[in-house]
Amino acid sequence: MDNVWLASALWIGLALVASVLSIWVAISVALVEIVVGAVAGNVIGLPLAPWVNFLAGFGAILLTFLAGAEIDPQVVRKHFRSSMSIGVVSFAAPYLGGLFFAHYVADWPWPQAQIAGISLSTTSVAVVYAVMVETGFNRTDLGKIILAACFVTDLGTVLALGVAFANYNVWLALFAGVTALVLLIIPKFAPWLFAALGERVSEPQTKFVALVLLFLGGLASIAGSEAVLPAYLVGIALAPTFMKDRELPHRLRIVAFSILTPFYFLKAGSLVDARSVLAAGGLILAYLGVKLAAKFVGILPVTRFFRFPPREGMYMTLLMSTGLTFGTISALFGLTNHIIDQRQYTILVTAVIASAVVPTLIAQRWFVPEQTPNDGLAGASTRDQVSAAPVLVRNI
Repeated sequence: MDNVWLASALWIGLALVASVLSIWVAISVALVEIVVGAVAGNVIGLPLAPWVNFLAGFGAILLTFLAGAEIDPQVVRKHFRSSMSIGVVSFAAPYLGGLFFAHYVADWPWPQAQIAGISLSTTSVAVVYAVMVETGFNRTDLGKIILAACFVTDLGTVLALGVAFANYNVWLALFAGVTALVLLIIPKFAPWLFAALGERVSEPQTKFVALVLLFLGGLASIAGSEAVLPAYLVGIALAPTFMKDRELPHRLRIVAFSILTPFYFLKAGSLVDARSVLAAGGLILAYLGVKLAAKFVGILPVTRFFRFPPREGMYMTLLMSTGLTFGTISALFGLTNHIIDQRQYTILVTAVIASAVVPTLIAQRWFVPEQTPNDGLAGASTRDQVSAAPVLVRNI
């Protein structure tokens, strides 16, 4: 479609349909957008123009940043052993399971098997954070522990991808050095800058955050890394600042959830080719089963060890079993660098997207814990909050 305005109307229309459906069926809008994108991509075809790829990529960056900004350092320190242990196991178990299954069962060579293991090892920060915000769990200790564990898991994924396939050159060193410098400076500089600028209609604070994220994302791209990694780290660095000023992340969420993230989730669904899925359906289900089984075998006993109640432990295990952002990024990295072929890419991406839908749907339907957020919706159980989630989403 050459007409950019009609193409834009199509994408926004699909986002509106997904939003209405999510309210109707009381399921996370992120999951509904994935499904709507898959249906639209196979029925009418969605035009993946450069501007769509940019908006989708920026949506993933901003959502990942906001997820990092929700990680309360005090909660992490308080629950360091549990979040670290869950995160490490959440990465290692499916990585090894996917690696060995791909090589010894699916008969993929080791480099291709490594891409499979890395793609299946992830936990979707984008999906988990969207669910946390919709249910109000982002304001509970449980939700913050889950987000902290997600960070550990995806950090392991990125490090594995970097160690196995990164180009060790001057650009990678420059990217690492600049990122470290920004993470050192920004927690002290940003609060002063935000206070000096004050609240303005022109939103200079939002523009500053976007500038930092896009700049580091550009360096990451040049270095052969991924833009979402520095975004997550910057979010964590600014978390104490955002804890004191809730209005700024509130405004950033409005931008992210209303315009940018629908492009990301719709695009993720549109990449699923129905014919390839039908042809390799058995292998896709096998990879999905390997990921979910490895996550459960690894994470659930750890939640028992740290004495999480059974319902909370199951809810955490299910959400940690999701995959999307880093999983699709890892698969796309393998395809772009000619490590895997188009068929293998479709298999991995479909299994990853399915892992975003299946465990999250089960978690929201049957295992929502009985907790009350630390603020807002006071006195309501978490199940009541799930019912109220569409109202909460409209208010962010």
